Amino acid sequence: MEQRVLGRTGRSVGSVGLGAWQLGADWGEVSEDDALETLNGALAAGVTFIDTADVYGDGRSEQIIGRLLRERPDAGLTIATKMGRRVALDPALYTLDNFRAWTDRSRENLGVETLDLVQLHCPPQEVYSSAAVYEALDTIVAEKRIAAYGVSVETCEQALTAIAHPGVATVQIILNAFRLKPLDEVLPAAQKAGVGIIARVPLASGLLSGKYDETTTFAENDHRNYNRHGEAFDVGETFSGVDYQTGLEAVRRLRPLVPEGVSTAQFALRWILDQVGVSVVIPGARNAAQARTNAKAADLAPLPEDTQAAVRRVYDELIRGQVHERW
Repeated sequence: MEQRVLGRTGRSVGSVGLGAWQLGADWGEVSEDDALETLNGALAAGVTFIDTADVYGDGRSEQIIGRLLRERPDAGLTIATKMGRRVALDPALYTLDNFRAWTDRSRENLGVETLDLVQLHCPPQEVYSSAAVYEALDTIVAEKRIAAYGVSVETCEQALTAIAHPGVATVQIILNAFRLKPLDEVLPAAQKAGVGIIARVPLASGLLSGKYDETTTFAENDHRNYNRHGEAFDVGETFSGVDYQTGLEAVRRLRPLVPEGVSTAQFALRWILDQVGVSVVIPGARNAAQARTNAKAADLAPLPEDTQAAVRRVYDELIRGQVHERW
């Protein structure tokens, strides 16, 4: 798989990684055995970057990945986790003492002395511009609790604020064919600063896989059921904030652009990989076959310019009005 440098971490990672939210919670039930099979399938396909968080299943995702690290100690993996969503979203809680406690818990869950990359998990707006927060993060780097830190953001404004701080190694942001705004300023600013871009929600919660229609149903404990209007967390995390019916129509318009022999999901991932400044894209997977299929997007040829232009036209006509100014 193509290798790319992960921003200021200096690490080289495969361009297609694995998002491990679904291995912990909020996507229906996934057994530990199935989760491990998915992880091993991803590794076999060349994946070397896995993204998780302390809040996914209240640590379950981290613990399963920790088991993988014990069983595959020589796999050359980079594990990114996130912190800050297990407590109230209060800027006063983003302190050195809490960072130490939160990262110590993740270190235990993952079974490592030093965490490869820790990201603030979509914290309150004020946190992104707090000098004290970055000083505390620098301290836990110096203490070798973590090797590097980054931020996960909801908005482009938050991303640009974080990129301006010299200690920020990476920014994780929603980027897909339904979320083009990061292309305008965030990716150019990150590239100029040497900050890595981790593209999350790359398939718009599965909409861009092309597998859903008006008859599709989701489990009661699946966020695509219970968070469609932002009932539990930012609605942008579910279907990228796009109305479900509008998303279906957009996918139908995109489907003729998909090359023969390529899945709609692979096409959507390849589109992201073609955007200058992207370090790694992190699709989720519920089984090994999905992980392998997603990884093959890295082997596809770049999409032609007319296809890129057609994706933007679909966005401008159907999606822009719903998401562009909000995030």
